[in-house]
Amino acid sequence: MNLSRSIQFLLDHDGDVLRYRLHKEILKDLTPAEEEAMLERVLQAPHYQLLLRYVKPNGYIGLGMHSWDKFKETPLEDGEAAARLLAYYAIPKDWPIVKNMITALRDEQVLEEEFSYYKPEMDRFRNRFLGLKNGGGLMVLVYTCQALLGYGDEKEVQPFVNLSYEAFESLLQIQSLADITTYKPQSKKKYNYPYLEEDVPFPCQYHLETLAYTRSWRSEEAVDTIVRAINHHDRIMKEENNVHVKIGSQYYVPLWAYVRPFRAFDPQHVIRGEQMEVAQRKTLTHLAMVGGKEIEVVQKTVEAVKAALAEDGVLRVKFESPYRKRYFKENMKYPGPYSEIALEPNHRTDTAIWCELTFWAVQLLHLLGEDLE
Repeated sequence: MNLSRSIQFLLDHDGDVLRYRLHKEILKDLTPAEEEAMLERVLQAPHYQLLLRYVKPNGYIGLGMHSWDKFKETPLEDGEAAARLLAYYAIPKDWPIVKNMITALRDEQVLEEEFSYYKPEMDRFRNRFLGLKNGGGLMVLVYTCQALLGYGDEKEVQPFVNLSYEAFESLLQIQSLADITTYKPQSKKKYNYPYLEEDVPFPCQYHLETLAYTRSWRSEEAVDTIVRAINHHDRIMKEENNVHVKIGSQYYVPLWAYVRPFRAFDPQHVIRGEQMEVAQRKTLTHLAMVGGKEIEVVQKTVEAVKAALAEDGVLRVKFESPYRKRYFKENMKYPGPYSEIALEPNHRTDTAIWCELTFWAVQLLHLLGEDLE
């Protein structure tokens, strides 16, 4: 598909962050001086300026990770949110703010200090290495943030890269979630879901993100295995699936475990402003990064995106109500674990929303080798 109309729309209407990423990652047409000038404008973005308030002398940013709202001034005062914002804004990995954060994430004393503000967080830190195979432990977040920031192929993260690959590979050995879960029908708990033992591999969002942002695992054979595993996953998982992870004597919700089929892009879900849809677009991008069009849900998404862009190259939707539009925008306001952060500074006009959606469409199709002109 020719993306020139979509790109021209973005160039005519986008803001500093989105324009920087468009030129840097897709058009790849910047001179060093131009890139420096565009990055300087990105650094003036309100969210980046807010982030600077939460940088600590030890290099860590925010409070804990995936942390408790009652202790935070804003949702951005969080280690995971900070790492995501730096990644979404394409801040260079050799910049001090990024390098210092990586150093903090690899310093056990710093991490212990950062997770000492609340008893449940101290417990999370103590058990941080449990549940890595299925998304149940704190180190899942710590490793994934390093991958997002461009450091996932270094030896400190390599064991988790291997586990992430094995989590997807393990899908090829099962025919349903029941093959690897245990259920206690006599339990009287409200959320009495089947559960995984902590050493049973099963993929979650963080495993996928880690594979998407790393290269060390990739070979033709390994990529083919991931493609087959994901396609198999979508044939055997059920929409009604729910699961917990048992760690010790406790049961936890795993970090966005992929217990349901991946869903192709559908503008109708955007119209309803669903939170799941916001996370879904990010997930589809990561699926494309690890397996391309050979992943069936990615191919279906490509067809839907091309149809949506066919008229004039702009991805527009009509929300079913003003409330749904507000809900959609609110879900993108800050960089959370299950949503994209908005790259536009505000969404007071519909054009800014169309820029967000169109950039995602262009990024996805470019990843899959579509023509820019």
